[in-house]
Amino acid sequence: MAGPVWYVGYGSNLHAGRLRYYLEGGTPPGGQRSCPGCRDSSPPLKIEPHCLRGGVYFATESATWGGGRAFYDASLPGTAAARAYLLTRGQFSDLAAQEMYRPPDRDLDLTTVLSTGRDVLGPGRYETLLYVGDREGFPVLTFTAPWSAREVAWNPPSAVYLRMLGEGLREAHGWPVPRVARYLCGLRGVAGHWTVDVVTGLLQQ
Repeated sequence: MAGPVWYVGYGSNLHAGRLRYYLEGGTPPGGQRSCPGCRDSSPPLKIEPHCLRGGVYFATESATWGGGRAFYDASLPGTAAARAYLLTRGQFSDLAAQEMYRPPDRDLDLTTVLSTGRDVLGPGRYETLLYVGDREGFPVLTFTAPWSAREVAWNPPSAVYLRMLGEGLREAHGWPVPRVARYLCGLRGVAGHWTVDVVTGLLQQ
């Protein structure tokens, strides 16, 4: 398969400005880790709002933002708000490599994920590729952890990470701040740690 693919982001990559650092390289504002960038730093061919069947939860500890990272679990009830970027196969491969802390220097073999729906490339976070459907004739791909939300301790995200997710949701879906805050506070790892009022204030700063 040589054509483009849709990459679906549901964490900090909801924010198009954040994704740009994966494409072009550099350290995003508030981040603690620099991105090497993709071999092809061109902007996405298209950017569209998207939704995934399942849910988002927060776990492990982010070296970039502090606090829990966002992960996707298709087995969770509900719908996950996301954002779809139409990328070349090489750009998707390089983006995935950077999320996996690997050098972005080669194209991924997508044969397994496109034929079975899933391909576990390693044991770490974001090393499991998922094929979650098609859009406009191109496959829709994302990545997450190999474990499920039931198999890991949840960890609340940091304020800077929540703010980036909130801004991304507003960009992607046009939601007002109160709806964004309610959505985020309903996610596993956020619920019980962050309140709607506090997140609303965070997003209005």
